[in-house]
Amino acid sequence: MGTTTPPRTLAEALRARGDESLAGLLRARPDLLNPVPNDITQLATRAGTRASVVRALEHLDRFALQTAEALAVAPDPAPYATLLSLLTGDGLDDGEQRDDVGAAVTAALPGALATLREQALVWGEDERLRLVRTARELLAPSPQHPSPTGLGPTVAEATAGMSPGRLQEILVASGLPATHDPVSAVAALSALFTDRTRMAELLDTAPVEALSVLDRLVWGPPYGEVTPNPTPPVKWLRDRGLLLPVSTRTVVLPREAALHLRAGRAHRVPEPVPPVVAAAAERDPQAVDRAAAGQAFTALSTVEELLKLWNGGGPAILRAGGLSVRELKRVAAALEVTEPIAAFWVELAYAAGLLASDGESDERYAPTPAYDEWLDLPAQDRWTHLATAWLPATRVPGLVGGQDAKGRALSALGPELDRSAAPDVRRRVLSLFAELPPGTAPDPETLLRRLRWERPLRGSAPSAEGTDLRSRLALWTLNEAELLGITGRGALSSQTRALLNEGEEAAAALLAPLLPEPLDHVLLQADLTAVAPGPLERPLAETLSVLADVESKGGATVYRFTPGSVRRALDAGQAAADLHAFLAAHSRTPVPQPLSYLIDDVARRHGHLRIGAASAYVRCDDEAVLNEILADRRSTGLRLRRLAPTVLASQADPGSLLEALREMGYAPAAESAEGDVLITRAGARRTPPRTPPTPVPEGPPTPDETLLGAAVRAIRAGDTAATVVRKEPAEGATGTNASGSLPRTTSAETLATVQAAAMTGTAVWIGYVNAEGAASQRVIAPVRVEGGFVTAYDHTADEVRTFALHRITGVAELAEDGT
Repeated sequence: MGTTTPPRTLAEALRARGDESLAGLLRARPDLLNPVPNDITQLATRAGTRASVVRALEHLDRFALQTAEALAVAPDPAPYATLLSLLTGDGLDDGEQRDDVGAAVTAALPGALATLREQALVWGEDERLRLVRTARELLAPSPQHPSPTGLGPTVAEATAGMSPGRLQEILVASGLPATHDPVSAVAALSALFTDRTRMAELLDTAPVEALSVLDRLVWGPPYGEVTPNPTPPVKWLRDRGLLLPVSTRTVVLPREAALHLRAGRAHRVPEPVPPVVAAAAERDPQAVDRAAAGQAFTALSTVEELLKLWNGGGPAILRAGGLSVRELKRVAAALEVTEPIAAFWVELAYAAGLLASDGESDERYAPTPAYDEWLDLPAQDRWTHLATAWLPATRVPGLVGGQDAKGRALSALGPELDRSAAPDVRRRVLSLFAELPPGTAPDPETLLRRLRWERPLRGSAPSAEGTDLRSRLALWTLNEAELLGITGRGALSSQTRALLNEGEEAAAALLAPLLPEPLDHVLLQADLTAVAPGPLERPLAETLSVLADVESKGGATVYRFTPGSVRRALDAGQAAADLHAFLAAHSRTPVPQPLSYLIDDVARRHGHLRIGAASAYVRCDDEAVLNEILADRRSTGLRLRRLAPTVLASQADPGSLLEALREMGYAPAAESAEGDVLITRAGARRTPPRTPPTPVPEGPPTPDETLLGAAVRAIRAGDTAATVVRKEPAEGATGTNASGSLPRTTSAETLATVQAAAMTGTAVWIGYVNAEGAASQRVIAPVRVEGGFVTAYDHTADEVRTFALHRITGVAELAEDGT
């Protein structure tokens, strides 16, 4: 195709593009690459399929979409001036504000049109702009699918099938000369509606009520219902063709008349400029960083507390998958948060690979081995691990508690929480945060408006889950970012900016100085409590969590010592002397006497009774204690009997007997078959090694530059094979068949031609049938011919291949200029 010849099809327009432009198309619409098209014609065909066009339209911003919508209601093809007029109006209703909008549209239209051209939604020169047929069908008006512009069909479309007599009546009522030619009648009526002066004169004669009817239809929907005996205003409009019948009860305002009433505008409010994200508050950037760091530390503590809660084996998995409502409530109560927030922490731990199913027959959730590795990391690295798991996650905790399309409840860790749009929304929200000055918190409402402008079609329709999904995802992102410490006091922190722009190491370096240093001491008090004025070193925190119960959390954690907690430490193998030494070493205050007495008193009674298997037995050197147990009515259910002066037997199992006697106020210890005291330590149940859940991609991934380059070369080569100029076969030769699909030559002619091509280094055109029976045509440059095979450079596949001679249907030489 010559450089000055206008393209006649989308394929010709794509063929005229450079390699960079084709790569840009494939980059913007990666679905076109699966699989790589054989040639330009196949690429154009695939770019016009409904699924691909819908996906491309969903990625347009509002003004690019408005431009496509305007082209859908414009003549095909449409000059640039007509498109501009549809977006700005004809200038007859201009005010100062309309002038500003028109200037903005004029400035933004070339960019929007370039976007549509790059994505192969629009092709042709400025004087003959064409919207691809599928996009026109999706955006053009019809009774089943009203146009987004609110415009109805043209006069020609609305009067198709109308009787000539009815057309003449409309012409006469409108003051036009009658004609028996339907085509001329339609043209005359269209000319009237597009003539500003004559149309204004006609409307000046309309009743006021008729103008009110037009006002209700002008911006859409353009359809209205009428009765068999319409009111006089409606009859006046129908008689003059301003309302045309669609059915016996439905009329429509034709497009030309609506455009006159709109002053030529396809949209009531063109939006050429993206909404500005306004600032809700401006804060000190350092205060923002400190607040975000504090919340990041809280996030680490919360995740650790959650997994410690399930350290010995978590809750069972529902048959349909996920966590039951009862278990989620337990988690929320343990973490002292609401259930939606508890669902977020559970899902975050799952996305980070710290939590998974154990895969046993009695399937339960439990920490993974990666959790132990995560615990050994510095606090700042643990936070970056969580943040980088949250950013690309497609699971949406905000959906927990809702219902899916079939009305089934959505549960935490359940199988139906993936929403592929979530990472894109999350990244875009944070990028809009990052565009603001440091310390600036954006106004959520303006942020949502900006997101809707950028992707007006994707997820904007109401669904079973609620209204605009992208807006809901954005609001959940704001809340989750604050919980995780991505933001502080509503503004993006410096460590998050570093994470987004420079990586995990830079973010960790900025966060580390802001996190509190772990303490190696507590403050013991006389009321049997210990106050930790900050985060504790891990060995100290783990030992103290066994020796005491957490009573309250906050800036300082309060631990409460009780007989049960002290007994728990003794059961774990600690002696009273060990506990005294531990407290003395880690307390900045003297060990209170009541606490020392508590430890000694529990230790004195600990192990005085021994429990073993009989089913179970109780052994004690003090007969009086055993007599006291037998006399206690609470022991009736244990069915105890004396075997010896110092031994009681029970039909209960050792564990139940142990717990029952503890509830009665005793401090028994379990013993082994050898008579040694059993030390019980908190079990750590772990799943087998697990990988974090894989995010569900939203469509094909964006191809890298290497793949793009190879795809463009393959498409070009295939196009060369499909469009190359061949020599006409000599008279009497079989050559190409009548349809021009594959060349046909004899075996001798094929062998002679490819041998000659190998010697001269020229390319030839062949027909080839592979082992599966699929026929194709190729342009090859033979290198070697031997043993019944041709080794050649295949221009179609852009690589060296070997072809069996007996599978070549025929060969033809290329014309001198056909390379």
